[in-house]
Amino acid sequence: MINDLAKQRHSMVHHALGTKIVLTLFGDRYYPLLARSMRLIDEYEDRLTVNRPQSEVMSVNHAAGKGPKVVSSSTYDLIKLAVKYSRENFGFNALIGPLVKLWKIGFTGANVPRDADIQERLKLIDPYKVLLDDDYRTVFLEEAGMELDLGGIAKGYIADRIRDFWIKQGVQAGIINLGGNLLFVGKSPRREDGQWVIGVQDPRLKRGDDIEIVRKPACSAVTSGIYERFLEVNGKKYHHLLDPRTGYPLQTDLSSVTVFTEQSVMGEIEAKRLFFNGAPINGWGEQSGNLGAVFIAQDGTVKNVN
Repeated sequence: MINDLAKQRHSMVHHALGTKIVLTLFGDRYYPLLARSMRLIDEYEDRLTVNRPQSEVMSVNHAAGKGPKVVSSSTYDLIKLAVKYSRENFGFNALIGPLVKLWKIGFTGANVPRDADIQERLKLIDPYKVLLDDDYRTVFLEEAGMELDLGGIAKGYIADRIRDFWIKQGVQAGIINLGGNLLFVGKSPRREDGQWVIGVQDPRLKRGDDIEIVRKPACSAVTSGIYERFLEVNGKKYHHLLDPRTGYPLQTDLSSVTVFTEQSVMGEIEAKRLFFNGAPINGWGEQSGNLGAVFIAQDGTVKNVN
């Protein structure tokens, strides 16, 4: 049975969420679900994107400083989750867009801004200036110029929704790859123990070269790292992970942190929590939903947390 299912592998490639999407299902009967899943991804992107003039999130941004906007229940729930963890002030901040646009690291016009400009932008990324109304599902950004950007959490949320759809349809095994954000569904048909073999990228080498291999049951794998997007000025590198507490790139000895979690959306959050912490957190692995992490230092040192 395991071998038969492994042979019934079907994949579909799509471009969405600003990246390459690859969905893989095992089982011939589930092949039609691939196209339906891609349409679901597109529908979520239509609501959540900030890379187009119109979306539910952009309607909130356009109304910043003016008034609240009603959004769909799924968009509201994700915004509420993002704001909750942004208020914990550990590094994840869904309001950081104005600061990102000031630095532009990874985009045309990347520069090291004046400190005075950074301090001004910091006033626009306060998550406590987001008013949420659960009864009416409205979101209000109090200050003009504030922006919600769910890019740091949306892929995980969407991956979870695709997994839920697959499970409801009876899928036994599959892989959701949203541009490196991985979610494994069911038991691996390639291994007797049902575990999935997951490679952790070596930050010093090209994409696809692994520094560590782990085996896990169905889970999400999400990485936060500084090795792909950076700006170099006068011999100094400035990476793209900005610290919302200072307005500058985070000072760290780490190159990446990969976390394994039950929920992909929580993987997005916990990867940033651990990366910004700079080291393992006591008791983190015992918390519900957390299944392990791999820390990679800039000198190549690897530390596993189970």
